[in-house]
Amino acid sequence: MKTTQAYPTFAAATVAVIFGISFIFTKEALLYLQPFQLLGLRFALAALCLSLLAAARVIQLKIRVKHIPTLLKVAIWQPVLYFICETYGIKLTSASESGVVIALVPVVVTILSVFMLGEKITPLQGLFICAAVSGVIVMALGEPTAAGADSSSHLLGILLLFGAVLSASLFNIFSRSAAENFAPLDITFVMMWLGAVVFNIIGLTQSYLNGNLHIYMEALQHLPVVTGLAYLGILSSILAFFLLNYALSHMSASRTAVFLNLIPLVTVLVGVLFYGERLSLWQYAGCALILFGVWGTNYFSLSGKVCSEGH
Repeated sequence: MKTTQAYPTFAAATVAVIFGISFIFTKEALLYLQPFQLLGLRFALAALCLSLLAAARVIQLKIRVKHIPTLLKVAIWQPVLYFICETYGIKLTSASESGVVIALVPVVVTILSVFMLGEKITPLQGLFICAAVSGVIVMALGEPTAAGADSSSHLLGILLLFGAVLSASLFNIFSRSAAENFAPLDITFVMMWLGAVVFNIIGLTQSYLNGNLHIYMEALQHLPVVTGLAYLGILSSILAFFLLNYALSHMSASRTAVFLNLIPLVTVLVGVLFYGERLSLWQYAGCALILFGVWGTNYFSLSGKVCSEGH
């Protein structure tokens, strides 16, 4: 059991590292592209790479036309609705507020997994989940808040962030459910193509209305865009979402979601190492809570499974 659980645990932790590092490449690429232009190119690259690998028989897909509606129930939540809500939610709120709201994902996943998937959470596991989420909130509160925000747009931003939380949570639930009948690669393939189609439609429409369609081709002449797309399209899209779907196919949705709390921790550490940023005492405390919560949730989940199977 320990060996079997080690792979999905490592996969979920790797997802957090990949997503946590991705902000560097996103930040650099956004100097040349608008958010939905970047998202469109990112998922288009991911979708094309998977299609070429399938055509060359390097990977094997088992998707049939009749499977598409079921897989779209997963892909519509993540990446489509999540990124739309997150992109505009973060734009209309402060970094601290967005961090606090997004930190609610594991809590919502836990609640939904109990009612929608019939998963059981022990009080001790719930305590460690709350510790990890509290760590993210503490880290977010340790950041400076933005001032002078418009009240109506600010409220809209908060609502959009809650929409992102619900989207990410439902993705975890539906991916966990779909994993009973579909391989992680099949789920990832549909996710990449839906993201490519939707975000390029939005990006191209915005570019046309703003009269800057030329940005798409011109941006590809800059090294930060090329390297950013390579990382975001291949590692942060194909590999990370494949690993996330793999983890969800072997672990409970609530347990997998706890690893998402490691993302801001990785992001902060990268900021310290590569940008010379400094952590406040609040952020150090938040890091400790996150690591404590993730460790406790996984340790007692594994202990519970070993004991139950031993009986």
